[in-house]
Amino acid sequence: MNADKVFIDTNVFVYLYSGNDEDRNKRRLAYEAINQYDCQISTQVLNEFSNICIKKLEISNRRLQNIITQICSYCDIAYIDEDTVDKAIEINAKYGYSYYDSLIIVSALERNCKYILTEDMADGQVIEGNLTIKNIFK
Repeated sequence: MNADKVFIDTNVFVYLYSGNDEDRNKRRLAYEAINQYDCQISTQVLNEFSNICIKKLEISNRRLQNIITQICSYCDIAYIDEDTVDKAIEINAKYGYSYYDSLIIVSALERNCKYILTEDMADGQVIEGNLTIKNIFK
C-alpha cells in the first residue's frame, strides 16, 4: 500500500458497489485505488453513499449496514464540525466549488491528504498548494 493519504469521494464507493455491468471498469479502477492508498472519508461521504444505495442502487438495509461496516474498517473517518463548515464556505468562495464539494475538499485538507479521488471535480487542480484532485476514471 502507498503511504499517501487520499480522500475518497462518494462516487468512488458508488462504482465499487454498483452491480451495473456498465460500471465494471470503473468498479475495477475504484477497487485498485482503494487498495493502493491510506484512505480517508468523512461522515458526509457515508451519508451520501447510504442515500444513493437506498434510493438508486436499491441495496437492502442489511447489506448496506455490512457495506458501511466494511468501509469504516478500511477508511479513517473525518467528522464534520463547525470549523469544517466555516472553512468549506471559504473554499466555496475561493474556488467556486459547490458547498458539498467544498466540504469534501476541506475534510481532505484537514486530514493532510495528497489527493481527492473523484470524477466530479477538476482533474489535476491543486487546492491550497498541496491537495490534488485526481479523476481515477479518466
